[in-house]
This record gives sequence, C-alpha cells and structure tokens, in this order.
Amino acid sequence: MSARWPFRQLDHPNMPKLAVTIAEAVEMTGIGRTSLYKLFAEKKLTPRKNGKRTLILVEDLERVVKSLPEAA
Repeated sequence: MSARWPFRQLDHPNMPKLAVTIAEAVEMTGIGRTSLYKLFAEKKLTPRKNGKRTLILVEDLERVVKSLPEAA
C-alpha cells in the first residue's frame, strides 16, 4: 500500500472523495457559489481549510441538499 493512501485519487479512482472544493461543490449540487457562501454565513454549511484551499465535506453537502424543500 502506498504511503500516500488515501490521499491520491488517481491511485484509487473508485474511492469517493471525502471533501470537495467550492468549484466542485457548485458542479456537484447545482447550488451557486454565492449561495454556498450564504450557507457558510448562516452556519448551515461548514467550510474547512487546507492551506489556502477551502473544502466542504461531501456528507455536509448531501445533508444540505436533502434539507431543501421539495418542488411543488
């Protein structure tokens, strides 16, 4: 097993990501960048920092999307 595991997505392409960047979160959810920052301000979503990069846990994104009201 590689010393880099589990951090290299390329080494394990079938392994799901635990966290995504803002751009990836926008792409995954369809929620706009500005709306994500509003969710941060409202404490409904917690941003994580890794150096300069802002990350969002995928499980937190799933929780927020599931909590949205159903379309009529």
